Amino acid sequence: MNAKILRLNKAGIPVSWLTREETATLLVKDQVIWSLGDTVFEMRGGLNRTGIRSVLKLPSIVACDGKVHDVFADPPLENKFLFRRDCNLCLYCGKTFGYHELSRDHVHPLSKGGLDIWTNVVTSCRRCNNRKADRLPEQAGMELLAVPFVPNQYEFLYLSNHNVLADQMEFLSSRFSSALHLS
Repeated sequence: MNAKILRLNKAGIPVSWLTREETATLLVKDQVIWSLGDTVFEMRGGLNRTGIRSVLKLPSIVACDGKVHDVFADPPLENKFLFRRDCNLCLYCGKTFGYHELSRDHVHPLSKGGLDIWTNVVTSCRRCNNRKADRLPEQAGMELLAVPFVPNQYEFLYLSNHNVLADQMEFLSSRFSSALHLS
């Protein structure tokens, strides 16, 4: 089972993905203050003196005590997250491609003062990226199909895990911006 457990802070804001072992440790150390979702895994321990086996049920979402940080820095800009944000869709021609057929295109080219930031990059197939070259889309006679955006922390947690469970997705997607469209 490759499912990860979604970790929240005590305010219910997603923080990270946990392994089964990390989640079990938090539960045993009594650091989980509340949980949501279905049981994703049961860890079985040894037998006690009366012959009863210990069982630790791991929920799909756990909230842990600790500091609550209000500021969420922009997530790291990596192609795997960018391509997933754009659903592996070339935002110029509108076709879907495999990971290795895609590239990062700077809407406002770096050589013309553009920045390598979320709001200036889109997923592009290699053909469209070469066609656009070192120009703005309008100079190349091309049109963007969507506006690039910075994923919020709920969206980023979705983008960073390929095995999001249904109840985790329900929790995360309730806070997606209208910009993130899922296929």
